[in-house]
Amino acid sequence: MLLYQPQEGYCYNSDSIFLYDFISFFKPKGKLLDVGAGCGVVGLLVARDNPKVKLEAVEKQEAFVHYATTNAKVNKIEYKMHACDFLELEETTKYDYIISNPPFYHDGASRSDNEMLFNARYNINLPLKEFFKKVSQTLKPKAHFIFCYDASQFALICAELDRVKLRVEDVQFVHPKIDKKASLVMLHVRNSSKSLMKIWPPFISFDGSDFSQQAQNIYKKAATQSIKCQI
Repeated sequence: MLLYQPQEGYCYNSDSIFLYDFISFFKPKGKLLDVGAGCGVVGLLVARDNPKVKLEAVEKQEAFVHYATTNAKVNKIEYKMHACDFLELEETTKYDYIISNPPFYHDGASRSDNEMLFNARYNINLPLKEFFKKVSQTLKPKAHFIFCYDASQFALICAELDRVKLRVEDVQFVHPKIDKKASLVMLHVRNSSKSLMKIWPPFISFDGSDFSQQAQNIYKKAATQSIKCQI
């Protein structure tokens, strides 16, 4: 998949590629909304591999709206873009799946002066409480919400999800190395669920200085080619 990205500012990283693979496990179909789409990488990969998906996205940064819609055209994937803040989305449609690699740097993290990076990385732009409330209002009954987040905020994530009656069904922690603490957590959440949480084996992204075999396999499946440019 060919993906154009900004020459400067935020570009997708391994979080998005690993999230795409995690989402694929659940074989999504029906109406799917990619929240905070960026250049479109996660939603477009999921739609490419799951032909029963009807892909929509929401993105508030004008530059990324342009990159994402261009990437959809280049890869011949049908795409409906909502150019607005997710919290202000007025679409009355309910979704079978909502996916997201949201901004998750916490309040105490040092701030970037780059506006694109600030919007893409810091959760002040999409606070958990408001984010999850909007998700719960936008999902169909028993629908799916799949996203990744900073692993150190897992307890807060579960508490805020519970407030809006969303339950974690599957969770996987991503560790940079086997002897390092988790840096990322990927979650599969459903509304109106009574299932107990299934904790997956840990994902180890690096073996020494190289990607682990599992990570290499995911990158091979994603088969992305990125071009940084101004379009």
